Amino acid sequence: MWDYLSYPGFWKMSLKYWETGFQEYYRSFFKKFFLKSLNKLVPDFKIEDLKYCPSGVRAQALNSQGNLIDDFVINKRENMLHVINAPSPAATSSLSIGKHLVSIYDSIIS
Repeated sequence: MWDYLSYPGFWKMSLKYWETGFQEYYRSFFKKFFLKSLNKLVPDFKIEDLKYCPSGVRAQALNSQGNLIDDFVINKRENMLHVINAPSPAATSSLSIGKHLVSIYDSIIS
């Protein structure tokens, strides 16, 4: 927790997008407000169609200027590769990404 609270990019992003963050929390706590937002996309949804479900965590890299990093970040360390950031469409592109990582790894160990 200290790492992100002490990271300057977190505070810059928080100040830049405070209203969006507030709305996200508000929608999380108030089902009617969530439904209102949802109805902009799917007008036929009703309150009884919604069921409680815990949300997942979406990891997203952030630079020190408070901007989200949209591209893959691949760090090479000795004979290892670390995929730091793989936002959507990472799952649908996983085979292509895997081939790319193999080619990088092959160049490291060659």
